[in-house]
Amino acid sequence: MAMRLNDDLETDGEMHEINVTPFIDVMLVLLIIFMVAAPLATVDVRVNLPASTSAPQPRPEKPVYLSIKADKQFYIGNEQVTPETLVSVLNSQTEGNKETTIFFQADKSVDYETLMSAMDKLRGAGYLKIGLMGMETAAK
Repeated sequence: MAMRLNDDLETDGEMHEINVTPFIDVMLVLLIIFMVAAPLATVDVRVNLPASTSAPQPRPEKPVYLSIKADKQFYIGNEQVTPETLVSVLNSQTEGNKETTIFFQADKSVDYETLMSAMDKLRGAGYLKIGLMGMETAAK
């Protein structure tokens, strides 16, 4: 290790250089403390959420229901439609009014991909008001 001797020191022998070694030591200690403490700060609590017991919303005079049965058959009201004709039948049912709320219900055995493809078709057609339907539960 080399050491530089300062021959041109002032008469009192002071060096005008900053010693950063204590600063680096403190920063490394803080880094280690944060690395140990960070995993302890996360919370992983499993919670069973209760079912909703809120009052059902009033339905419009002529609601439009989009249903998907367990065998992945699409229905608008009681009329069976294909995914390709879904938008055209919806446009005729709602008379082109994109502000109409579409009440969407699906069997619980329907896979997520089928649900999302139906939602994408509705959104792509401009129907942004979608009411997801579920079973009402009694309050305990």
